[in-house]
Amino acid sequence: MRIVTCQAPVNIAVIKYWGKRNEDLILPLNDSISASLSIDHMCAKTTIVASPDLKETKFWLNGELQSIDNKRFQNCLIEMKKKANPNLECLKWNLSICSENNFPTAAGLASSAAGFACLVSALAQIYEVKTNISTIARMGSGSACRSVFGGWVRWHKGETSEGSDSIAIQVAPETHWPEMRVLILVVDDQKKTYSSTSGMRTSVETSEFLRYRAEKIVPQRTAEMVDAIKNRNFEKFARLTMQDSNQFHSVCLDTYPPCFYLNDTSRTIIELVHRYNQFKGETVIAYTFDAGPNACLYLLEESVAEVIGMLNYVFPPKPSIISDYFRGIKPPTITLDEKLTSTISNYQQKEGKLKYLIYTKVGDGPRILEVSEHLLTESGVPKS
Repeated sequence: MRIVTCQAPVNIAVIKYWGKRNEDLILPLNDSISASLSIDHMCAKTTIVASPDLKETKFWLNGELQSIDNKRFQNCLIEMKKKANPNLECLKWNLSICSENNFPTAAGLASSAAGFACLVSALAQIYEVKTNISTIARMGSGSACRSVFGGWVRWHKGETSEGSDSIAIQVAPETHWPEMRVLILVVDDQKKTYSSTSGMRTSVETSEFLRYRAEKIVPQRTAEMVDAIKNRNFEKFARLTMQDSNQFHSVCLDTYPPCFYLNDTSRTIIELVHRYNQFKGETVIAYTFDAGPNACLYLLEESVAEVIGMLNYVFPPKPSIISDYFRGIKPPTITLDEKLTSTISNYQQKEGKLKYLIYTKVGDGPRILEVSEHLLTESGVPKS
């Protein structure tokens, strides 16, 4: 019997992946770059039991039994077994797999990326695979290949038809830019209307702008982003991040029929960020939105207190949820400057426009956890 438990991080892209050149192998149209966020605050957690006593393979996700016939799940399992030593006895055994997220699933917060990166990392431990597993994680969810590393990660789109060179590599470790902080503004934690998979497929079929972006814009922008990260140039990093987020959602609008991921609160956040940067006379916050309404704000630690104060002013939380509103790192407090409040007063919203706020930072890659953290018993049954 073998048992292992793994945690893997969420990653939030600053250069977006949108559109595949091969649906079956999940090969992207363009390179992408992301930051892996701290596992201490947002992560997927997976336990795998491999045993000759298990009668069948079972998979639980967030407490619910799932079908193991899912193509992407099977692709990850098959490819991982191919990488393993063929003489391993455990290759013949069935598996019990239990996975959970500590953040909303399918709400545009990269839950599938963390989930498949965690699954593949745990399978690598079971089957003793030591090579770069990003190509296998990619076959579960494209952006999962970036979550098998910590820090700043680049997914190379690759050129080969079989996808052997479509891999993720670390651009810089989590310690490279220690002042960088991240605020996740959860606008809606429910399952989104348009899945990323279907949205991408429709964009590839109908958006000429998507092709132009992938071929003409992203290559240069990616090179500039790598330079901004390596040199810790926040002004350049922030501009590229916001431009790429805006362009990604422009592609979604150019898709026919269009995919709407942002809502009125999302657009208010965008306007507020630009107004605040204008007030400061420099760029101190960058927003980015994945395929959902929830905002990810990148900023430096020195700006966090005032930015959180501003967010509390514009998006006051309901008093009934205040004890669970701030998550992650304990947020600093500050009294806002009167000039700032007068500048942003027109943006004030009713209570409850934000569900909650996660204050976090760039973190490391997947971790193997201790026995006490297992989600399954040794007989392969969920503990809860």
